[in-house]
Amino acid sequence: MSLLSKVTRAMKRIAPLEIAENSWDNVGVLVEPPFPQKQANKVFLTIDLTPQVLEEALSDPKVGTIVSYHPPIFKSMKRLTTDDVKQNIVLQAIARGVGIYSPHTACDNCLGGVNDWLAGGLGNGSCKPIVPNQAPPEGQEGCGSGRLFTYDEPVSLSSVIEKVKALTGLKHVRVATAASHQNSGLIKTVAICAGSGSSVLAPVKADLYFSGEMGHHDVLAALAQETSVILCEHSNTERGYLSAVLKPSLAKELKDDKSESGEAIEIVVSTVDKDPLEVV
Repeated sequence: MSLLSKVTRAMKRIAPLEIAENSWDNVGVLVEPPFPQKQANKVFLTIDLTPQVLEEALSDPKVGTIVSYHPPIFKSMKRLTTDDVKQNIVLQAIARGVGIYSPHTACDNCLGGVNDWLAGGLGNGSCKPIVPNQAPPEGQEGCGSGRLFTYDEPVSLSSVIEKVKALTGLKHVRVATAASHQNSGLIKTVAICAGSGSSVLAPVKADLYFSGEMGHHDVLAALAQETSVILCEHSNTERGYLSAVLKPSLAKELKDDKSESGEAIEIVVSTVDKDPLEVV
C-alpha cells in the first residue's frame, strides 16, 4: 500500500469525508501520482500549498504525501500547464511522485477538529455545533458546522482576547466591540467558525463572534445586535491546529504502519506556511 493510501485511510478515520461541506468543498485525494516516490516516509502538513511551501516540501526527498488543509485544486482545470500557478503545483507534485490530500471542512466539522481546537482555547465551558450533522458516521456523534461555546462563568471581552492571542500565537487581532461590552459587559456565549465565518455565524445570536475573517457589513450587522467580533485573519484560525492536534493524531493513526521502504512514517509541519496578511 502506498504512503498516500495509508495517509488517506488514517485521515478518513480522523475526519470522515462525508461530514465535509461536500456541496461546495473539494476534499479527499486531489493528486494521486502514477509513479509514487517509493523511498518516501514523510507526510508534510500545511494550511496552504503555495509555491514556497511546495518548494519546502519537495526539497526533502523523503516527503511522499502532502496534506494541504485548503485544497490546492478547487476550480475545474481544462488543461495543465506550468504557466498557471495552481496547475504548476499539481504538475510538480506528480513529477516528483508526491500525492496531495485535502481534508478542509471535514477537519472543521469533525470532533476534535479545527473549531473544537479553537473552542478549547477559550477557557472553561461547554461546546456544541452551530449546525449539527443530521447523519453523523459512527464515532462522530455531535459533529457539525461551527461551534457555540458557552462559558461556565461569564468573562470580560479583554480576557477572551488574551486567550485568543495565546491560542493563535498572535500579537494582534482585530476586534469590533459592541456597545454593551465597552465598559463592564461580560461574554457568556461565543459563536466560532474557523476561516471565513460570516455565513455560519450570521444566523447565530451570541455575545461574541470568533472567526478568521468577516465582511465589513457582516461586522456592522453583528454590532447592531450587540455582538462583538474577534477576527484573526483567515488561516491564523487554522494553522495552530496542525501542530497541536493533527500532527499527533495522524502520528497515532500511522504508528503501526511503515513506508514502502520499511521505514517508520514521520509527520512534519511546514515552517514557511503563513497567512498572507500581517500587521506591520
